[in-house]
Amino acid sequence: MTKRMGHRDGRWLAFSWHYFFLLWNTIDGQTRYTIPEELKQGSVVGNLAKDLGLGLSEIFDRKLRVASEAGKQYFRVDAGKGELVVNERIDREALCGQRTSCVLPQQAVMENPLQLHRIEVEIRDINDNSPSFPSNDVFLRIAESAAVGTRLLLESALDPDVGSNSLKSYTLSKNDCFSLKLKEIEGGKSVPELYLEKVLDREQKAVHNILLTALDGGNPARSGTSKITITVLDNNDNIPIFDKNVYKITLSEKSQKGTIILKPKATDADEGLNGEIEFSFESRTPDSVLNVFDINSSTGEIILKGDLDYETTNLYGIDITAKDKGTPEMEGHCRVQVEVIDINDNVPEIVLNSKPSSVREDAPSGTVVALISARDLDSGDNGKVSLQLPEVSPFSLKPSFSNNYALVTSGVLDRESFSVYNIEITATDFGVPPLRSTKNIAVSISDVNDNPPIFSQPAYNAYIKENGVAGSVLYSVSASDLDLGENAKISYSILDSKVQDVSVSSYVYINSDNGSIYSMHSFDYEKLKVFQIQVQAKDQGSPSLSSNATVHVFILDQNDNAPAVIYPSSAALGSLSHQRMPRSAKAGHLVTKVTAVDADSGHNAWVSYKLAEATDASLFTVNLYTGEVRTKRAVSEQDDSSQRLLIEIKDDGDPVQSATVTVSILVEDGLHEPILDLRQKVTEPNRKSGRITLYLILSLASVSVLSLVTFFILAVKCIRKSRSSGSCCVRRSDSDGYKNPNRNLQIQLNTDGPIKYVEVLGGDMMSQSQSFRSCLSPMSEYSDFTFVKPSSTTDFKDMINVLDASLPDSAWTFESQQVSGQPSQLSPCDI
Repeated sequence: MTKRMGHRDGRWLAFSWHYFFLLWNTIDGQTRYTIPEELKQGSVVGNLAKDLGLGLSEIFDRKLRVASEAGKQYFRVDAGKGELVVNERIDREALCGQRTSCVLPQQAVMENPLQLHRIEVEIRDINDNSPSFPSNDVFLRIAESAAVGTRLLLESALDPDVGSNSLKSYTLSKNDCFSLKLKEIEGGKSVPELYLEKVLDREQKAVHNILLTALDGGNPARSGTSKITITVLDNNDNIPIFDKNVYKITLSEKSQKGTIILKPKATDADEGLNGEIEFSFESRTPDSVLNVFDINSSTGEIILKGDLDYETTNLYGIDITAKDKGTPEMEGHCRVQVEVIDINDNVPEIVLNSKPSSVREDAPSGTVVALISARDLDSGDNGKVSLQLPEVSPFSLKPSFSNNYALVTSGVLDRESFSVYNIEITATDFGVPPLRSTKNIAVSISDVNDNPPIFSQPAYNAYIKENGVAGSVLYSVSASDLDLGENAKISYSILDSKVQDVSVSSYVYINSDNGSIYSMHSFDYEKLKVFQIQVQAKDQGSPSLSSNATVHVFILDQNDNAPAVIYPSSAALGSLSHQRMPRSAKAGHLVTKVTAVDADSGHNAWVSYKLAEATDASLFTVNLYTGEVRTKRAVSEQDDSSQRLLIEIKDDGDPVQSATVTVSILVEDGLHEPILDLRQKVTEPNRKSGRITLYLILSLASVSVLSLVTFFILAVKCIRKSRSSGSCCVRRSDSDGYKNPNRNLQIQLNTDGPIKYVEVLGGDMMSQSQSFRSCLSPMSEYSDFTFVKPSSTTDFKDMINVLDASLPDSAWTFESQQVSGQPSQLSPCDI
C-alpha cells in the first residue's frame, strides 16, 4: 500500500504542470479549453472574459455566466476577474468512461443584449487509476493429460484510464510449466492466457501458484496483480469446444423481454459425464450484463430478461463458459457481442437558456426575446431536432448554431389585445415515426401610450333646475383608456370658452379625478337657458394623449315668478284701480280687463283669472283666461253705485304662484256725461288742443295708409297661397284675434264704427313680449302716442308707467283672445 501511494504521488508531480498550463483556441465561433481531470475546486480554466473580448465592467453589466449541458455545473465564472474556474471535482472516467475524447460542452450566456457562445472544455486523462482484476484470487483446474499448448483464459484487468494511461501489458511470475500469451479479440483488445509449455504431472506437482501482474502506460506506470492457483486434475482430457469463438448479434433496444437472442453450440469429445456440458456466464461477468441477460444452463440459450437502452449502453460483450461434468471438469469459452440498435424512443427536449424578457409593444421586428436550444438523446436522424412556432404568431425562431435558436419578434405587438403571449414551441425529431414535445413560453408585453382616452359618448346633455345650490353636481362625464398604469390614468379639465361673453370657468368647474362637473353659482332660467362645456380627458403617458367631449347644459325653468299685473296700471303699481260703468249696462257689458304676465315659461307662465271676492257676486264675472270683467246681468236701480272686486290671478306652476288685484267700479247714471264733458273741453279754444287735433289727424291718416298697405299684402299672399294649395283666405270672422306665427309686423284695425284701437303684432302669439296694442278712444283728450318696443327684457312696471303716463284708464279698450279653450299667455299687447 505504501508503494502504491508513492507511485500515485509521483504521477501527480509529473502532471502538476498541467494545472498552470491551459490550452484554448476558437474554432468556428467556439472557445475550447483543455484541462486535466481531478483539478481542485477554484482552479482556473481560462480567462473567459478576455477570450470573449469583454471588459471587467461588462462582466457585471451583461451578467456573464456559464450553463452546462451535462446536468451538473462543473464550472463557474469568477465575476471579479472574468476567469472560468472549476466549480466541482471532475472525474473523467465517471463522465466519459472509456471514450478517448471527453469534452464537456458549456454555454456562455450574456444579457443586454442576449448573446450565446459555445465553450468546449476537453478533460484530459491523468493516470489516477491502477489496473485491477475482477478478483484478486483466481482458481483454475487443468487435467494432467492436457497437451502442451493448452491455453487457459484468464481474467482481463480493467483500467478506467484511457490513452497512454490505460492498460498496456501483463507479466507472469516465473514458473516451470506455464507462460503468458495474449489473445487478440475484436476491437483491438487482448486478453491474457496461460500457455502450457510442457506436460503436467499431477504426482510431481498438483498445485501451481502463479502471480499475474497488469501494467498501464503511465509515467510512472501503475500496476495491479492477481494470484492464480492452478489445480492439476487427473483424466478428463477433452474440453468443450464452441463452433465459433465470437458470436455477433444485433438487437433493437425495444426488444421484448423473454426473447431468445442466441443459442451457442458447444461439443465435447468425451463420453458420459465428461461429455455432458453446462453453460454459464463467466464469473467475471459484470452486473450490467447479468441484469439484462440470462442463460439456460442446459441448452445454452441466451435470453433477454431486462430492458435495453441504446443511450445507456449500445454494445454488450458476454463471455460464455461451457463446462463438462468430468473429473476434473473441462471448460471451453466463447464471446457473444450484442449490438443495440437505436430506435426513436426519446422525445426531443426544449431547453430555455435564458428567461424571456418583457417586450415593449412597439418593439421593432427582430428584437431578441429569449435563447432556446433543443436536444434529443437518440442518435442519427432520431436525434436531429427541428423547432416550430404556430403559424399565426408575432414571433419567429432565428437559428444560431448546434440546435440553438433565438426567439425574436416578427410582427406587430399590441398589449391591449394580448398582454401576455403564451408561445407554444414544438420540437420534432426526424425519426420514423417522429416524436414531438412542446414547451410554452410566456412573454409579457409592456405598455406604451398608444391609446387616447375615449369618452363614453361624444356629447352629453345635462338638465339642471334653475335656482340650484352653488357647488352642486351638474353632471359627471367618464372616459376610459385601454392603456395601462400611468398611460391609463386620466385627468379631466374644461377648455376655455365664452358664455354670454364670460369665461365658462366662472360658471362651472370640474373634478380632475372623476369628471364630476360642479356649478359655481345658481342659474336663472330667465337670464340663461342653455350653454355648452368642452371637457377634455388627458392621460398621464409620455407624450400624453387627449380627447374632447361636449356637454350641453339645459337650465330647466322653475315656477319662481308670480304673475305681474300690468293692467289696470294703477293696480299694477300697488294702488286701487277705479273703473266706471253706466247703470244702463246690459248683461255681458265689458267693464274692464285685468291683464297679467308671468316671467316664467311653459306651464309656469300660464295665468288664469278668478273672482275671489265681490260686493255683489251675482253682478260680475271674470273670464278665466282673458281676465275680462263683464256684467252677468243688467244693472238695476237697486244695485249699489260702488262695487268692489278682488280678482285673484294664478299661474299653472307647481307650487302655484298668485297675485291679486282690487278693482273699484263706480256705477253712474247718464251714459253721455263723458261726451258732454269732452265736448266742453273741445270747445275751449287753446293752442294745446289744436296741436292734439293735428297730431290725431296725422296719426289716423298714417294708420289708415298702413292698414291699406297691409290688407293689400295679405290679399296678394292669400291669392298666391290659394293658387298653390287650393285653400282660400281666412275670413275676418274666422280670424278674430288674428294670430300669425311668422315674425312679421301686423296691424289689426277695429272697423266697427270709429277707430278705437290699433293692434301691432310681431312674432309668436305665445310670446309674452312680442305683441302690443295702442288703444285710443275717440273721446280722448290726449293726442300723444306712446310706442313700446318689444323686448324680452322689458320690465313690466316700467312699461305700465309709460302707458299710464300716456293714456288714462278711460281711454283703454279690450279684445278677448282664446285659442282652443286654453289659457292665453297674454302680453302687454293684449291691453
